[in-house]
Amino acid sequence: MIDVQNSYDNRKIAIDKVGIKDIRLPIVVKDKLRGTQNTVAEINFYVDLPHQFKGTHMSRFVEILNMYRESFDIHNLDEVLTTARKKLNALKAHLELTFPYFVEKKAPVSGSSGMMDYLCTISAATNGGDKTDLVLTVRVPVTTLCPCSKEISKYGAHSQRSIVTLSVRTSEPIWLEELIGVVEANASAQIYSLLKRRDEKFVTETAYENPHFVEDVVRGVTEAIAGDARIDWFTVESENFESIHNHNAYASIERNLKAEREEQARNRTAGSLKISRTAESLS
Repeated sequence: MIDVQNSYDNRKIAIDKVGIKDIRLPIVVKDKLRGTQNTVAEINFYVDLPHQFKGTHMSRFVEILNMYRESFDIHNLDEVLTTARKKLNALKAHLELTFPYFVEKKAPVSGSSGMMDYLCTISAATNGGDKTDLVLTVRVPVTTLCPCSKEISKYGAHSQRSIVTLSVRTSEPIWLEELIGVVEANASAQIYSLLKRRDEKFVTETAYENPHFVEDVVRGVTEAIAGDARIDWFTVESENFESIHNHNAYASIERNLKAEREEQARNRTAGSLKISRTAESLS
């Protein structure tokens, strides 16, 4: 048997990511209403590999995951990554957990409750520095109704299910439910798991009264996100699974809000200094 990390590779080519993909494990995640939620995650787990090593120890990734599977939490992912770096003699470590997240949602008129599942991802990476890079992603199904179709049609308008993907980096903790809510508030209508007839009427009419292109969706989410001081960076994508076209419609926006705020602060400071110097010259 080859001891891969004690075997030398003479090609002098470092590997950016090596590890395991698509392993499924039960995990526990934070739930805004209930405290915690049990779910099942598909996990990708990698480290870098220095050029001198032949390979990594694949079994150690699984061992580490089983050590922490009862307590996967945003607040201890840096500990998981640090453990991986130490056990695998690596400088960098990457962890991605993708899982269905369930939210109880009431129908808009009848109040009937049903469980909605949203596909979410927590991505974490470290290179041994002071801060772990953490990205939260939610994929939210919504309804969009075409403004052009509504305008040109004598009656009716085409609508479709859309998937909006929102990813954020934050300076403070943020609930998955908050991100989901931002997306749902900027679509033509929300999607529900349980609707009675009077609920269907409400949802259909709501969509008709709120037509949105994919461009409208990503701009609306951007307006909402940009005002949240907790969010440093985000990307939002909207994809319509068009009901009458043989293609999908797509739009995306990416913004580094932290950098934009810092630039605005520098500009304000420079403006204040200029005003002060002008006043001094006039006095």
